[in-house]
Amino acid sequence: MQKYVVKNISRPDKKVIEQFQKLSVSTVYEAQGKIGLVHNEIKPIIPNTFICGPAVTAVCYAEDNLMIHAAVEVCQPGDVLVVTTIGNSTSGMIGELIVTALQKRGVQGVVIDAGIRDVAQIRELGFPIWTKAISPQGTTKSKGGWVNAPAICGGAAVNPGDLVLADDDGVVVVHQDDLQTALVSSLQRLDKEEQTKAKIARGEVSLDFYGLREVLGKENVAYYDSLSVVRRG
Repeated sequence: MQKYVVKNISRPDKKVIEQFQKLSVSTVYEAQGKIGLVHNEIKPIIPNTFICGPAVTAVCYAEDNLMIHAAVEVCQPGDVLVVTTIGNSTSGMIGELIVTALQKRGVQGVVIDAGIRDVAQIRELGFPIWTKAISPQGTTKSKGGWVNAPAICGGAAVNPGDLVLADDDGVVVVHQDDLQTALVSSLQRLDKEEQTKAKIARGEVSLDFYGLREVLGKENVAYYDSLSVVRRG
């Protein structure tokens, strides 16, 4: 099997990225049909952080971070490094030194379906990482893999240049071919949410404006004035 590093990839237009930067992971995930979500095991190490940028992918073998080092070289400012492994890995594949190198390249953050270490130092550097494990266990640097190859990270398909959004809720991937459709749907959903907030501010309740009273009726959910009435029944 040919192993490789692709140095140049297609990235979304900066104006499109700026539009997505106004959105949340939950909004985009819902708007694009509840797809592209990275599984919930992968969590942020720094709360209240948000990243949104094109993916540079690194596919490594478990317990070996050689291809992460190779990926650093091809990253550009604004990129998000997405790391996955062949075979399960929870070792600390990224630490303070790699993070320092990524910051020098202008990388926004990392999403890694494996482990990291030097967490205190990384938090001090203020570098956002979404990871499934924290471990001091180190890795080798001897197994070739792939940089900017199609990858599966946390169950989500990620192609080089796909847009990756990550916040406190999790991580979502938007494929380049779907960017315009997902953006329009996300903005429409955002507008709808603003309308809903206005209804709540007017004192309306969700049972009414979502039409849920009918659902309660179909589910035979009865209303009683007090618990004592329920007990007597």
